[in-house]
Amino acid sequence: MALNWIWFLFFGVAFVVALIQFLFFGNAEIFKILVDGMFDSAEMAVMKIALPLAGVMTFFMGILQIGEKAGAIQFLAKRIRPFFTRLFPEIPADHPVHGQMIMNFSANLLGLDNAATPFGLKAMQGLQDINPTKETASNAQIMFLTLHSAGPVLIPLSIMAQRAIYGAQDASDVFIPCLMATYAATLVGLMFVAVKQKINLLEPVLFSWLVGLTLFFGGILAYFSSLSKEQIEIQSKIFSNGLLFSLILSFIVVAFWKKIDIFSTFVEGAKGGFETSVKIIPYLVGMLVAISCLRNSGTLDFIVEGMKWMVNQSGLDTRFIDAMPTALLHPVSGSGSRAMMIDTMKTFGADSFVGRLACVFQGSAETILYVIALYFGSVQVKNIRYTLWAGLTADLAGIITAIFVSYLFFG
Repeated sequence: MALNWIWFLFFGVAFVVALIQFLFFGNAEIFKILVDGMFDSAEMAVMKIALPLAGVMTFFMGILQIGEKAGAIQFLAKRIRPFFTRLFPEIPADHPVHGQMIMNFSANLLGLDNAATPFGLKAMQGLQDINPTKETASNAQIMFLTLHSAGPVLIPLSIMAQRAIYGAQDASDVFIPCLMATYAATLVGLMFVAVKQKINLLEPVLFSWLVGLTLFFGGILAYFSSLSKEQIEIQSKIFSNGLLFSLILSFIVVAFWKKIDIFSTFVEGAKGGFETSVKIIPYLVGMLVAISCLRNSGTLDFIVEGMKWMVNQSGLDTRFIDAMPTALLHPVSGSGSRAMMIDTMKTFGADSFVGRLACVFQGSAETILYVIALYFGSVQVKNIRYTLWAGLTADLAGIITAIFVSYLFFG
């Protein structure tokens, strides 16, 4: 039902705003822009997302199959069982999906998007296998997607690279604000879902894990904040990519040692990766076309101007408003928000307050509507319950934190 309303409102609001632009502002090109955007987005969903994803999915699904046969996934599941059995009480304690989820979270943490998606889709399929109502999102699926969409990234490498391209004196100066914003989004998303599902976060094991994770991120923050820009980039690349390759190699070595038919096992799992990639195409096309209509109609421009007027009336500092298009686009379109971030740096400068804030917005959370379409589409879940609201609440927490820490660091 939620997806029906989202889809209807995106097209409906886009049409109304486009009509206003035509009747009151004389924009005779607006409907052509909408239609061209629909075709471009439909092509992008298939040619630039689904098909490239098929290759990555095929490889990593095969690697995961080797990991499962070798017992590596079960090993990971045992390590995090005390935490996950309380955070995901509906999942059996010895289920391999625990290991699949932790691999997804770990890949996200390292900023390895290409690896995180296959791990996440595999975990989603595992959660669907134990979902008693197949067309309705389970509690475990909601918690998983909320944490996935808000999950922290240790080093925002792509954002730092864009800042360097556009002339930032210190491309890594947004690293700490990004980590603070995305961790705040994760904690708020987790608490939102925990309240809805009546999970007691003060339970000793859960509480100790959350405190431990917070201290871990604090330690990471303290360590990287002491490094130079060059050291951050070098060490993060070595750590992230080296860890992923070591993980893949360990799966293969253990499977070989256990005399498992490695290549046949890989091919068996890889087949599922291609099938999943094809299955999600209609969901991606439908959502990305609707998002493009909303964006191209100029709806976000009207919202930003309205926000600027309201803030002006209150007498508060309005500088953050110029970065808000990135924040507003982020829940609906990752590529759109990235383009807006780049445009903001071009317009105001990479080292301006607005340019830096746009980068922190981009690094504060994942694109929740894309995540919903991709992951629920892969398992044909139609009733997403309160997943969207949990994701948007986490995203709002990330936006508020991003504004606060950006004023603190750059204001």
